[in-house]
Amino acid sequence: MRENVLKIKRMGEDVALPCRETPGSAGYDLRAHLTAPLGVEPGAWAMVPTGLMAEIPEGLAGMVFSRSGLGTKQGMVVAQGVGVIDSDYRGEIKVPLRNMGEAPYEIKPGERIAQMVLLPAALLPVEEVQALSETQRGEGGFGSTGK
Repeated sequence: MRENVLKIKRMGEDVALPCRETPGSAGYDLRAHLTAPLGVEPGAWAMVPTGLMAEIPEGLAGMVFSRSGLGTKQGMVVAQGVGVIDSDYRGEIKVPLRNMGEAPYEIKPGERIAQMVLLPAALLPVEEVQALSETQRGEGGFGSTGK
């Protein structure tokens, strides 16, 4: 049985704990733990420290998503699309941000840079088989349903 609490260790007294800005927020905002602003040129990326370490309950994973406002207004998005924090990882949470915009962007110390959503991780045993069940779609790939 997993413990229903997200344990966080701050790597300094000045590090902000992750928080949900509203009661309906699905994710915990992660903030840049920087001593000075960090510039990111268009097309470039930067690994941004948060100063946080976490103990995510077994059976869950921390999914790190772009903040919608930062992505749509400034072009700053999580570099690999979605970051995954495994439940057994105990190092610092760092967020790779890519500037997809047309202008340089300056990440400020303490700025909200991403959001972490805790989601169940289906950890099923793997079984090798010789055949898979038939479906209407079969092996049809991208666009194969015609919709």
